[in-house]
Amino acid sequence: MITVNPYLNFNGNTEDAFNFYKSVFGGEFLGLQRFKDTPYGEQMSAKDKEKIMHVALPLGKGNILMGTDVLESMGQKLDVGNNISLTINPESEAEAEKYFNSLAQGGTVMMPLEKAFWGAYFGMLTDKFGIQWMVNYEYNQPKK
Repeated sequence: MITVNPYLNFNGNTEDAFNFYKSVFGGEFLGLQRFKDTPYGEQMSAKDKEKIMHVALPLGKGNILMGTDVLESMGQKLDVGNNISLTINPESEAEAEKYFNSLAQGGTVMMPLEKAFWGAYFGMLTDKFGIQWMVNYEYNQPKK
């Protein structure tokens, strides 16, 4: 069974926002990664290196609130309406391809589905209705 979770984009204040959400909902971050810790971090400005590449906070039973900072230096721009995506976590590469290709019909692929440095099969798109989606199949999923 796939899971669907919200992914929030912020204009440089992801860490503040997620510390706030943590104070509201409780729990501990499943992970917090800065851009400096990525393979392309060396090429970034000192300011961008410290921004949040990915953070995840579990909410309730099986839900995860995730977020990132938008980087203007990478050509990204935050507008109300593009500051949230829905993330699909399928159970296989084949399922990832099925959902990604179906959602992409009539839409725009922003990042093709491919193996990512964090150990996932990942892609991003905007569907024909303007909804942003991320498909993220984790290769090392715990067995259910």
